Amino acid sequence: MTPSRGIILFAHGSRDPLWRAPIEAVREQIEAHSPHFAVRCAYLELCAPDLALAAQELAGLGVRAITVVPMFLGTGKHAREDLPQFVQALHAAHPGVQFQVQTAIGEDPRMTALMASIACGTAWRPVA
Repeated sequence: MTPSRGIILFAHGSRDPLWRAPIEAVREQIEAHSPHFAVRCAYLELCAPDLALAAQELAGLGVRAITVVPMFLGTGKHAREDLPQFVQALHAAHPGVQFQVQTAIGEDPRMTALMASIACGTAWRPVA
């Protein structure tokens, strides 16, 4: 059965293929532990797929609700100005799909706590 909900992990992008490894690892974690979501990675620039293509793939699978997760440490220009324009274009291209945009992942208190824990070298285990 195809999931009716999707997630797009939206990151900046880089020409260096190793740069994408952490974003792809998040996708793999979601696929392994939350199979009721269809998940794609998308990149602002320098590598593919872009946000439009990732949304098109999910919509083509029959996904009708997509959450875009900005994989940025903060809400800079890309998250504050560029992303809303991209999502507006997605609404126009896929009128039958609901799009929701989360806050930049680095601004989530759970993420900042995790980063502080890592910086201090303290043991941290993901919650199953």
